[in-house]
Formats: sequence, C-alpha cells, structure tokens
Amino acid sequence: MLKVKPLPVDTLRENVLVLSRRCSALRPERISGSRKVEVRAGGRVLFANIVIAESDELVGPDEAGLTMPLFRRLGAAAGADVDIAPARPPESLDWVRRKVNGATLDEKALAAIVDDLVTHAYSDMEVAAFLISCASFMTADETLAMTQAMIASGSRLRWDRPLVVDKHCIGGIPGNRTSLVVAPIVAAHGLLFPKTSSRAITSPAGTADTMEVMARVELNEDEMRAVVDRCGACIVWGGKVDLSPADDVLISVERPLGVDTAEQMVASILSKKAAAGSTHLVIDLPLGPSAKVRNTNEALRLRKLFEFVGSRLGLTMEIVISDGGQPIGRGVGPALEARDVRAVLENAPDAPVDLREKSIMLAGRLLEFDPALRGGQGAARARELLESGAAARKMDQIIEAQGPPPCKSELGSLTYDVVARLDGWVQDVDCERIRSVARLAGAPTDVGAGLDLFKRKGEPVRAGEPLYRIYGVDPHDFGFAREAADEDPGYKVVGA
Repeated sequence: MLKVKPLPVDTLRENVLVLSRRCSALRPERISGSRKVEVRAGGRVLFANIVIAESDELVGPDEAGLTMPLFRRLGAAAGADVDIAPARPPESLDWVRRKVNGATLDEKALAAIVDDLVTHAYSDMEVAAFLISCASFMTADETLAMTQAMIASGSRLRWDRPLVVDKHCIGGIPGNRTSLVVAPIVAAHGLLFPKTSSRAITSPAGTADTMEVMARVELNEDEMRAVVDRCGACIVWGGKVDLSPADDVLISVERPLGVDTAEQMVASILSKKAAAGSTHLVIDLPLGPSAKVRNTNEALRLRKLFEFVGSRLGLTMEIVISDGGQPIGRGVGPALEARDVRAVLENAPDAPVDLREKSIMLAGRLLEFDPALRGGQGAARARELLESGAAARKMDQIIEAQGPPPCKSELGSLTYDVVARLDGWVQDVDCERIRSVARLAGAPTDVGAGLDLFKRKGEPVRAGEPLYRIYGVDPHDFGFAREAADEDPGYKVVGA
C-alpha cells in the first residue's frame, strides 16, 4: 500500500502514476517490462502508465503520485491507501487481434473491448490498431453492437417525458453553428431539448466552444437537470456528464490518425444521443466537394447506416442531407460564431441569411415531431418563434441558468485581410482550407481567433478587395495563419 498524493499536473486524457525511484511497496525494476500498472482504491480499479521520479521532492518512497485525470477518476482522497501492481494485458486484446486479421466480432467481444477502453487498459497503439482494423471492415451489426456497448459504458440520462428531441450535425462545415439557434427555438415552442455537445477536435469551434463564449458549459448532471427543468433546454459540454466515455477514448486517437469512418461516426453520435436520453433526433448531413461527405452515394450509405442503428436503439430519426458546398454564416471561431448566433436570434438586419434559414429548416423538422402541431407547419412555427423574439428570450434564460462564461468574447487584436488577386467572382470556397487557416490562427484555443468571411460563392469581387479577415491573439499562431492564407486562401476566384 502507498498513500495517495495528488499532483497538479494535467496529463490530458492519460492516467499517469508517478512513483519514487526508492518506492517502498513496488520496486521500479519489477515493473520495468510492464506496459501499465493497476491502481486500486475503494473497490475501484484503473489502469495507468508509470513514470519514475528520481527525486523524493516530487513523490516520497511511501507515496503514489496521481496526476489530475487519474486522481479525479479514482475518486480517492489525498492520503488514502492505494494498491499498485503490474497490470496483465487485457484479455480483450485477443479480439482486437482477430479483428486485425479480418474477423467479424460479436456483441460479447465488442462489449469486452469497450469495457477495457473505458478503464484505459489499452495503450494508444492498441487503440489505434482497433480503429484501423474497424476502418478496414465493419458490418452494420458490428456497428450496432459497438454503439450499444458504448452507451452502456457510462451514464445514461432519463427524462420523465415521452418526447425528448435533439439535433446533430456530422461536422466538417465551418461556422455551421445551427444548434445554438435551433435549441432556443424548439424550447420556446415547449419541446424538451437537453443538448450535450462536444468540444472541437479538428474544427475551429464546436458547439460547446461557441456556447462557452456566452455561458458556462461544464455542468454536472444535477446542474444540467436543473437548467432543463427551468428552461426546457440546455447547451452543455457532454464530457462533464460521462456520456459514452469510450467514445472520448476512441476520438482522442482517431483524430490524429485521420480515421473518420462512417461506422465509427454513427457509433459515436448515436451512443452520445441515446445516452443523453433523446427519443427523437434530426441528423444534419452536409454534402459538398470539401465536406466530410463528398458524393451522393456516400451520403445515402451513411443515411442508411444511421437509420439501421437508430431504429434498433428505438430512436425516431430524420436524416437531412444539406448543402455543404461552403461555410455557413460569416464567423469561423468561437467568438465570431457566437456573434453570428446572437445576430440571428436578435433578428439583426446584417444577420447571416444562410445560418438563419438553415436553423429555421432544422428547427422546423424537430417541431414536426410534436403531435400537437399540424403537419407541415414546423418551419412556419420556427420562423414565428424566431421573428417574435421568443427564441432570443429563451436563449437569454438558458444563459442565465447555466451561469456566466469563464472567458471573454473579445476578438483578437491581430488582424490581416486576405484579398482577391484579380477581378472576377468567387467560384468555390474550400471548407477544409478555411478550417485549417482558422485553426492555425489559434481557434478554438483562443476564443477570439478565427476568420470573418466577407465573400460567398457566386459573389463578384475586385482585385485587392478583402475575401476574409484573420483574427489572432498569439503572434506565432497568427503568423502561421497568414502564411497559409497567402499560400492558399481557400477561395477560388475566376476572372470575369
């Protein structure tokens, strides 16, 4: 036994245990060949990577240094007894090896893999092996079994209502912040909309990042329920509520690898939505030459997979294949996207028309689930709630209930205009390139960083006229974004 010593070190998602070179309970040489160790306290068992401290100033011989992720997950108090032992390789790795060799896995095998993912029993290399093997071949039944196992891996919210709605976009389109407009519209109508969202991984802003400019998003389950009881909706970060935690482990390895298959996407989205207690769901599937889904066949295949898994989970779903040919709205980055959302909700004359109209369309699809609403009236009702100010008032109520934001929404002081090089018109806007430049500028880490788009596809432009403005906070990031934009601005301008 050793004594728990919390270490003020954030190792991100990794469980890391620090032991003294002179550890009294477990000789470092005994675990030199081990990949991980087991950490036991209060009946809870977690796996952790091991780090040896050469000085007793950090961790004493009778102490176990727990970095912040491990300390939070283990739930043991400082000074409590903790047992450390070399970890056996998880038995579920046999199933991963079979999948690598082309096998089809059943529910039992996938459940075992997910259980070990949640306890961080796998190294990143082993998680990567599983992801790549699934990317090579995964059946619809495997996708369903994987989704069900991911739902069971964490908390599951239940609401005392027969109709709980949600909306999700598969991503890939800069500025597509429709959820922040849809949620208050639908809640103002009276439907329950407990929105849990992720933070950005490869995009310049996620729904949670943008909402955090306006309100606190890191709410626990009790706080989330209190907001929903009061307002009929919330917009919070899902990681605080422990929904489908296996998905968070997979995503952390999936994105750096650039692996984003239809099967993993469906399992990720639907496990989160089912765990959040949703009963009725609208999925926004943008289709475009630089979107995630780039042709009609891909879109139809993905729609059918969503429908197959969703129906088996008991979800009522509608899949909307939308225009993903260019960014939605003008702002790309948390503060700029929040500005666009407020403009739409407040019916400002300069509010982005595309963001407003797409939000009305998606909100209308959700309102059509209401049996009390006459069929075909969803979009009209959504427009009425937006134009009357009811949606803006509902958003203000949600913001007040969730609490003040932890960050300021000021735009970065560093600016650079990317200009057209010839007279003509905008033939194309590359969503992937726009995302890349905005992230190089510092978004979403710096909430005031990003791009303000001035021109849209099909519009005329003169040489020297700005296509968009880069906002930056950090000079180094800002410089990278400028260089990238000068090399390829993401706008294709053709001569008149």
